[in-house]
Amino acid sequence: MGEDAPGRTLPEHELAATASNIVYTNRWMTVREDKTLRHDGTEGIFGIVDKPDFALVIPYADGGFHLVEQYRYAVKGRYWEFPQGSWETKPDADPLDVARGELAEETGLRAGNLKRLGHLFEAYGYCNQGFHVILATDLTAGEPDLEESEAGLISRWFPEAHLWELIADGRFKDAPSIAALALFQQHRAAQTA
Repeated sequence: MGEDAPGRTLPEHELAATASNIVYTNRWMTVREDKTLRHDGTEGIFGIVDKPDFALVIPYADGGFHLVEQYRYAVKGRYWEFPQGSWETKPDADPLDVARGELAEETGLRAGNLKRLGHLFEAYGYCNQGFHVILATDLTAGEPDLEESEAGLISRWFPEAHLWELIADGRFKDAPSIAALALFQQHRAAQTA
């Protein structure tokens, strides 16, 4: 059995890093390759994308959601999603502050009430990034303040039934947004129970 600390035996399905090498870094992420040791002594490698957590905001009003649509370069397409983002220069910022800032920046909306619904991981098979799901209600309109990288982003309100149609039509495909929707449904069910 392998050990990851003196005197500690690894559980059967756990891996220990024996070395780590940064293969790429920029202001948004770091990619590293870890040499690993399994409990049975076999070695391997694991690629990890290190990214700071982000805030995902569910702006809910009048039985529907305010969504944003923007071009996503990695998949070469435009899709609807919930407003979301991180502050690379302030990775330890309070998620509620990040949510408030991203909501105003992308939609112009100001939330009178923000509620934490949970924390999820985006893609923990290869990335350590998580996201805080924040419900925003008591919304007032304002002007968006888009960053240069968000050129072409649009915001629109959709009734809840239409959101499910967007998902069925493949126009709302952002996995964190769909996972956040599940937390919203759970929250709403708990409120009516």
